[in-house]
Amino acid sequence: MKAAVLFEAQMPLRIEDIDLENPRRGEVKVRIQAAGVCHSDLHYMNGDLQGKLPAVLGHEGVGIVERVGEGVTRVAPGDSVILTWRPRCGDCEFCTSGRPALCALGRVQGATGGLPDGTSRLSLQGQKIHHLMGVSCFAEECVVSERSVIKISPDVPPEIAAIAGCAVVTGVGAALNLMKDATGDAVVVIGAGGVGLSAMMGLNLIGAYPIIAVDTVDARLDLAREVGATHTINSSDRDLGSALAKICPNGIKWAMDAVGIRQTLTQAVENVGISGTVVAVGLGKVGATFEVPINALVQQEKRIIGSLYGSSNTLVQLPKILDLYMAGRLPLEKLVGEQYALSQINKAYGALQSGAPGRSIILPSFTGEDYLVESQPKLVESSAAPLTTRSM
Repeated sequence: MKAAVLFEAQMPLRIEDIDLENPRRGEVKVRIQAAGVCHSDLHYMNGDLQGKLPAVLGHEGVGIVERVGEGVTRVAPGDSVILTWRPRCGDCEFCTSGRPALCALGRVQGATGGLPDGTSRLSLQGQKIHHLMGVSCFAEECVVSERSVIKISPDVPPEIAAIAGCAVVTGVGAALNLMKDATGDAVVVIGAGGVGLSAMMGLNLIGAYPIIAVDTVDARLDLAREVGATHTINSSDRDLGSALAKICPNGIKWAMDAVGIRQTLTQAVENVGISGTVVAVGLGKVGATFEVPINALVQQEKRIIGSLYGSSNTLVQLPKILDLYMAGRLPLEKLVGEQYALSQINKAYGALQSGAPGRSIILPSFTGEDYLVESQPKLVESSAAPLTTRSM
């Protein structure tokens, strides 16, 4: 099968013919219909995040079950499934308390570059190829744990289901799970990428007001208004604090950072008001830190909380999110950006770095001369990228 492989950081992805084993006990083989172009993969490509290499990237996807291993009971061949990069064992402290994003199996997959048993089903001419987050969906097919798939209705368009598995559940989930008390409160979302835009949809559902989107690319801010933002600020040419004060003279109650760099987290903490809460959802470079003024934290009783995967119980919340989409309550179709063939994946990541609005989609079934791999794919740029190229 064809797959996009990262052999070393700071190099383009290479399309290779990869050998894929059949699923073992408790595993399923999925034919990929669509995969989202997420900034988290770019972190691995840049070296900001470290994983086992070489690896097939891609962690946000949807497909059709082709084959199941022994003991699989939750899905069957022909089922439509969303792939999730955080499996749930169902038995640990976090799974049993409804927080499967923190399940220990996710750490096993991250540390080994394999599936929950720590081994890989991928190889290239006898060389072991690793999985990314137990998914590796920048490929025509993948083998994953049964615990990493969620069955969905085949009526959901593949491009919608693909982005729902990461960007949407991360943004909408953070809004619904951690910011559910923001009804009528002023909220600022820094970063209008896929996660930030999804958060704005969730905040719109719960009735937050105003919802202020911050980015440095006008096209992304225009899209933010379409999905729920009531106000927008281009922070490239305006002082953020002054602009927020004009919109909300009484202060901001909630701030979400969907970027994951020191500057934006600092902005979030500085601009949230007394007793306000900062929700951090954007991943940053390994070891990255930011400073917090101690007295302001204590005297103003501010809070800073992290949210992984929207702090969601994905098995329950993902189907509900898709139900809201099918009912017309979540305009997820507005998030879908350009669509690319697998062979164009480096072009897709170049567009992400340039601030293209919406979530680009990889469609492995795309063929034809319009989707030929470029002879000189763009190298991945360094991690010192502008704000919007890092927006999740």
